[in-house]
Amino acid sequence: MEMTTALWSFALVVGLLTLTPGLDTALILRTSALGHRRQAWGVVLGIQTGTLLWGALTSAGVTALLTASQLGYEILRWAGAAYLVRMGVGMLRSRAHAEPEPEDAVAADTPADTPVGGPADGLVAGWRRGLLTNLLNPKVGVFYVAVLPQFIPAGAPHFAAGVALTCVHVVEGLLWSTVLVGFAQALRGRLRRPSARRAMDRVTGLAVVGFGVKLAVSD
Repeated sequence: MEMTTALWSFALVVGLLTLTPGLDTALILRTSALGHRRQAWGVVLGIQTGTLLWGALTSAGVTALLTASQLGYEILRWAGAAYLVRMGVGMLRSRAHAEPEPEDAVAADTPADTPVGGPADGLVAGWRRGLLTNLLNPKVGVFYVAVLPQFIPAGAPHFAAGVALTCVHVVEGLLWSTVLVGFAQALRGRLRRPSARRAMDRVTGLAVVGFGVKLAVSD
């Protein structure tokens, strides 16, 4: 397999994975729909930073420890599950105890779990959330361990080729995230209404808790 063929083949596989709705999609849509555009892009960049790290670690052979060490995998799995459940419950509680808000209230743009120090804080907070969500999901690492080596051509520099393939995944993720952010921004006027926001937080919170529980009970 030549490197060009490997890139196109890998792009097809991870492209289908990128388009599949999941936790990343829910976080990006929810954050962007609430009007936190900087924080939404922080989430996007954090997720893609995590993807790049998983790809680099896999190319270096480090993530093979996840499949070789049951204890290491279990620790990461339970840490990820606890993080997701905590985040989902936080979303549910932030609206369950919220007082009625006027339709045009500026303060309504900031949920309880969002720093209020300024735009930079929103970007950093989003990046941290996206990064932790990605890195604390051991299934991403296992996916890379199982799939990435199959697309590295024989004789190609293993690390460089692995990182190049991962960059394809990152680019596709950024492009799809641009569509998601744009879609959420287009509907922002309706989704920023208090009733819509409460419903969105309930749906997203339940989805995040569901992902956490699924990660905890999965083998």
